[in-house]
Amino acid sequence: MVKHNTAALDTTFSALSDPTRRAILSRLAQSPASVTEIAAPFDISLAAVSKHLRVLEEAGLLTRRVDGRVHTCHLNTAPLRDATVWLTTYRRFWEARLDSLAEFLDTTTLGDASVGDASPKDAT
Repeated sequence: MVKHNTAALDTTFSALSDPTRRAILSRLAQSPASVTEIAAPFDISLAAVSKHLRVLEEAGLLTRRVDGRVHTCHLNTAPLRDATVWLTTYRRFWEARLDSLAEFLDTTTLGDASVGDASPKDAT
């Protein structure tokens, strides 16, 4: 199995656990944006958006460029790639396990073929 940086993955998945932060990342996937532009579609305070941005920044999912009072955020996809590699590893593992189970079930016959056809007996 591939070795993964557990702490970095924990931070990435924690940051991705919030729908507002995922929406922010979706916005940044289109193009870099100022904090004000990022905050516009949300019905939360600018301070709340800033907290979400800090979480994303600490997770390495965004970088910030400051020009005077304007903070422009850019998506950093490296942590997402690392998470994708981790997920892909386990997807392959479980697909192989499920394929093996399906093959086993296809080749195994039940001792009592009528088990699935059993009907309740009359209780008299």
